[in-house]
Amino acid sequence: MPYLKTRDGTELYVKDWGQGRPVVLTHGWPLSADMWDAQAMALAEAGFRAIAYDRRGFGRSGQPWSGYDYDTLADDLADVMAAANVEDATIVGFSMGGGEIARYMSRHDGKNVVAAGLVSSVVPYMLQTDDNPDGVPAAMLEQIKDGIREDRNRFFRHTFAPQFFGAGWVTSPVSDDVLDWATRTATMASLKATLDCVDAFGKTDFRPDLPAFRVPTLIIHGTADKTVPIDTSARAAHRGIAGSQLVEYEGEPHGLNVTASDRLTKDLLTFLGR
Repeated sequence: MPYLKTRDGTELYVKDWGQGRPVVLTHGWPLSADMWDAQAMALAEAGFRAIAYDRRGFGRSGQPWSGYDYDTLADDLADVMAAANVEDATIVGFSMGGGEIARYMSRHDGKNVVAAGLVSSVVPYMLQTDDNPDGVPAAMLEQIKDGIREDRNRFFRHTFAPQFFGAGWVTSPVSDDVLDWATRTATMASLKATLDCVDAFGKTDFRPDLPAFRVPTLIIHGTADKTVPIDTSARAAHRGIAGSQLVEYEGEPHGLNVTASDRLTKDLLTFLGR
């Protein structure tokens, strides 16, 4: 099943590895399902079925002009799960992908889901407002879009990727090759999708979706995440999702799927074997 068609005819690229209990993985902006490869490989080797797909507009999936709102993206997730015939699934979202998890739980009533995970996730609300003072100012979201419009390659290679992985003058937790890969992957995406999704993940309020998490939920986030600050995301999600488990990775950046890859894999496997 390398490709499937969603209800509006968009083609999504799907990776389906292994056999066993299904784990469906949604990726972060502006990357692709490949960001999950290390974890997906370990899941498959441990006896799980790892399913990861490129979000519409990103990676190898189709690039329609519209559909970059979370209702549509949650419907895409539902279509992937239906096409893969999954039951008793664990769904795990990274960064922007956490929004798909939250909206799926409310919009599709958590159908066929027995557990959920939010990793470096934007849930519950990124935007700074009067009732969300720890959020990201709207002007900062506009700066991101301005940087992309002005010079997309430069923005992703020299601004986005280093911050994503916590690379700076003093610390270099990843190689230049990783930064180059992230840039190449980001620039595969539709420019329209890339810009629209800044508004989607930056301005969508998932707080009303939190009561729909009625399954065991694992939340993992780095305390040094400068892309999605932990106070407005993971800690707030933990307070809003009854019975959730929050695991904070001290000193880790947003891209802990790479910088703390082994630990993340171990924590996911532990959670799945709870």
